[in-house]
Amino acid sequence: MNKEDFPIFRKHKNLVYLDNAATSQRPKAVIQAVNNFSENENANIQRGVYTLSVEATEKYEAAHKIVEDFINAGSREVVFTKNTTESINLLAYTIDSILPKGKDEILLTEMEHHSNLVPWQQFAKRLGMKLKFIKIKDDYTLDYEDAKEKINEKTAILSFTHISNVLGTRNDVNLLCKLGKEVGAITIVDAAQSVGHIKVDVKDIGCDFLVFSSHKMLGPTGIGVLYGREELLEKLRPFQFGGGMIKSVTQEDATWADLPEKFEAGTQNIAESIGLAKAIEYIREISLDNIEAHDKDLLEYTLKKLGEVQGIKIYNPGPNKSGPIVSFNLDGAHAHDVASLLNDDNIAVRAGHHCALPLMEKIGATGTVRVSSSVFNTEEDIDSLVEGLKKIKEMFAK
Repeated sequence: MNKEDFPIFRKHKNLVYLDNAATSQRPKAVIQAVNNFSENENANIQRGVYTLSVEATEKYEAAHKIVEDFINAGSREVVFTKNTTESINLLAYTIDSILPKGKDEILLTEMEHHSNLVPWQQFAKRLGMKLKFIKIKDDYTLDYEDAKEKINEKTAILSFTHISNVLGTRNDVNLLCKLGKEVGAITIVDAAQSVGHIKVDVKDIGCDFLVFSSHKMLGPTGIGVLYGREELLEKLRPFQFGGGMIKSVTQEDATWADLPEKFEAGTQNIAESIGLAKAIEYIREISLDNIEAHDKDLLEYTLKKLGEVQGIKIYNPGPNKSGPIVSFNLDGAHAHDVASLLNDDNIAVRAGHHCALPLMEKIGATGTVRVSSSVFNTEEDIDSLVEGLKKIKEMFAK
């Protein structure tokens, strides 16, 4: 876990980057993998018999295999999309074909990102279904008693975040999936903030579907993942139609390619898929055990140091219940002002509603400042953050 592996810090030597929940920085190995394809190996996949095309196809298919192994998925269970948002939308536009009969409720949690709220909200409106939410408690953890009550025989879809992008709360996805399975609900896990930080094993979790993005786990933008159990993906109709996803076409009809090509219409983000595979290799070299231990130690340090700042309100359940994400506000200072003033000291944090407006209303905030760390962050980064916050407090006190 070396900052020297990340070229951006050579260009911006004094940068304290703490916005990894939005987009993480990329190690040199990932950047080189993407650039090498573009400079030396560029060709389209699956259609050419010439050497460059064959080799590009092999690398694209190898990227699927690396992702499959990383999350313990089967050989036809990983679909490449643009991002987590598209993965969820793919489900929201196709899952009606496998909805369990006699059920009319969709259940989310109060801590969902808009990407795991709005698609289901609109889906519920289209199909005349009811949208319900599992409550969060005053300590920012999920209310599992409320979950047990609301996950019932009416629940058709249960979709929830693994780690909250605002609170950092780490949910018990194994328990939620177990409860969902007991009533015959379809279970969907938003793992955008967890993959790359902790071990995610889809077979151990027991979910039907799981989604995440490359750019939050040291990889490039433009590539995301939808995992689905093979028997369910087989039953879903395609999300998009066109080249690359067909088996045969006449003027009257068409049949679909095998998985995962059935859901990968058109030319894909080939270079980015290679970059995602390289990011996974980088993560494996460090090991998820080491990353999780680093995240926990740094989170403990962050919460301790932030607690030294007078007039701070912290929205986080604590280091044993959270991923490496902390949101907070300073008394008398707008979140955007805090972020802007920190930027003057080369400290990059996120401020706003973090695509979670209903959650903001729930916790009584119009927005928060969010700090999210990655493998390259250090205690010195947190010291710089806290020093900057103390300066801001002095400024607003005058």
